[in-house]
Amino acid sequence: MMPGTTRVALSSVPSSATSATTVTNFLGTSFMLCLLGGFVADTFLGRYLTIGIFATGVTILTISTVIPSLRPPKCSRDSNTTCTPATSKQLNVLYLALYLTALGTGDPKSSVSGFGSDQFDDSDPEERSRMTNFFNWFFFFIKIGSLGSVTILVYIQDNLGREWGYGLCACAIVIWLVVFLSAEGFNKKKKKHKLPHSKEFRFLDRAAIKNPSRPEPINKWNLATLTDVEEVKLVLRMLPIWASTIIFWTVYAQMTTFSVSQATTMDCHIGKFQIPPASLTVFFVASILLTVPVYDRLIVPVSRKVVKTPQGLTPLQRIAVGLVLSIIAMIAAALTEIKRLRTANSHGLTDSPTSQIPLSVFWLVPQFLFVGAGEAFTYIGQLDFFLRECPKGMKTISTGLFFSTLSLGFFVSSLLVIIVHKVTGNKKPWLPDNLNQGRL
Repeated sequence: MMPGTTRVALSSVPSSATSATTVTNFLGTSFMLCLLGGFVADTFLGRYLTIGIFATGVTILTISTVIPSLRPPKCSRDSNTTCTPATSKQLNVLYLALYLTALGTGDPKSSVSGFGSDQFDDSDPEERSRMTNFFNWFFFFIKIGSLGSVTILVYIQDNLGREWGYGLCACAIVIWLVVFLSAEGFNKKKKKHKLPHSKEFRFLDRAAIKNPSRPEPINKWNLATLTDVEEVKLVLRMLPIWASTIIFWTVYAQMTTFSVSQATTMDCHIGKFQIPPASLTVFFVASILLTVPVYDRLIVPVSRKVVKTPQGLTPLQRIAVGLVLSIIAMIAAALTEIKRLRTANSHGLTDSPTSQIPLSVFWLVPQFLFVGAGEAFTYIGQLDFFLRECPKGMKTISTGLFFSTLSLGFFVSSLLVIIVHKVTGNKKPWLPDNLNQGRL
């Protein structure tokens, strides 16, 4: 989605909804580009070179926060004056920075997990079980990084400035890139495993049939091998599972946008210390960090005896658990919003968007905990499924296919926000800037 089309579509949408949609569009683009990164890595450049080329982009965000003319003046939420909106130039720089960052992060996402799974022999039961443990702890350490971003980096950005937060990210990427590329000499290209012919999707077999009436030289673009065709068939067989998980990431998108907006209206104090609303997602990450070891050390041993599989719950069963937890999370979020609106109404704060509602922000914790636990099950289950079921030579693009479910989930969230506003209108919108008058 191009920045210009985003602004046109959201020109009449309240700024709170615009901000939420900007975030979800960026995240959606970032994950959708994993497909491009996977295709480029598997077909042309290889994983190391692909990551080395595209693992940049956050630097322009740092520059846009350092130069005053590239950002609007700082605006306090409690200020009585109207905040100065960003100019077209500033928005263009912001969108350029965001989507270059999306391009830069898309390729490593689809490549890195494939490296880890390559270390295990999927035909060996013991190795297969260890691969499941790898997915668990791979995801665990990703969320350790997320925990740092929603605590340390948010604190630095709020107290020292965003240029310091983005600058630290840029330095970390440079260090990571140097360390990662130092192992390039160990990257050996593996031969494809030949696959037997299957009867499903037989129309695709034509791609591997030589046409004697065409005298042009044979290459991979006009004549595929049987294994190439069977690999495409394997990917097509995964599409039903791919489609069934998109809505979970729509729920996830709500936790990272409007749930934070809810927090800005509530009492964020613990004694004299005030929690930054953006740091509330620490409970989301903490739930994930708690779920992974509990699952690995407690649930897996029990489920091995019950379902009689080496890895405990199968990938599809883990996805199902995650989907159920997302339902519970949305119920909890709805009940909390009902209580928040009633509290605002009882204290006469319905028309005061900048006033603090006397309701603890910790009422939002259950929805973050449920979605966090759901992500731990869904993310790991999806990653496990897509890497196990995909062809050996298409692990990177298969991982990109998995990440595209996240992308579409964010885009569906953006679409829902736009549709809801179009349907409810400008007079009594469900998602206004003043959430106390809305129907979130």
